[in-house]
Amino acid sequence: MVAVFAHGELRLYLLALLADGPRHGYELITALSDRFGGTYRPSAGTVYPRLARLEEEGLVRRAASGRTAPYALTDAGREELAARADDVTRLERGIDETVRERAQSLREDVASSMQGLRAELALAAQEAREEARRTPRGPASDARDRDRQARAASNRARREVDAMLQAFRDDLRAELRRADAVDAVSRVTVETARTVLDSARAAIRATLR
Repeated sequence: MVAVFAHGELRLYLLALLADGPRHGYELITALSDRFGGTYRPSAGTVYPRLARLEEEGLVRRAASGRTAPYALTDAGREELAARADDVTRLERGIDETVRERAQSLREDVASSMQGLRAELALAAQEAREEARRTPRGPASDARDRDRQARAASNRARREVDAMLQAFRDDLRAELRRADAVDAVSRVTVETARTVLDSARAAIRATLR
């Protein structure tokens, strides 16, 4: 994956994020994720070393004592930020473009995956119809037996799908709750869910005809 920030840009953007007031490291990580619409979330191993370097340079300081204290701009940090206001503006424009590109790429990946799923489901439905046509026709009693077998098979398949839907719902709700606990659910998550579920609904309905 192409790097989100060029050399020195993350350092500058961390200063910009601290312009509104002190923040903890995890709050800066969340703010970065929100700024990118959830398409990028830096790791702690990316952010904290840069904060430590900014602290060594005297551009940020701990707003209180202790390792978990929030970071705040120093006067030197504010001066650098003011001197590089044009760079921050260009960086914001670059982030806007990156968000658009990543969101478009995600939509295309989702659409491609759903097209493949629809094709597989359509093929499975076609094979089932062909198999049904190959089944020899017998007397009325055989027809009734086949009807009962078809009814039982349909019922089993429905229950299997019901179980899969319930498991999917339970698993995804748990994932969403965990992500929401760290403010990691974004509009990209919503749009992805809408696209995937709409496509899945259409693909499954196609097999019911």
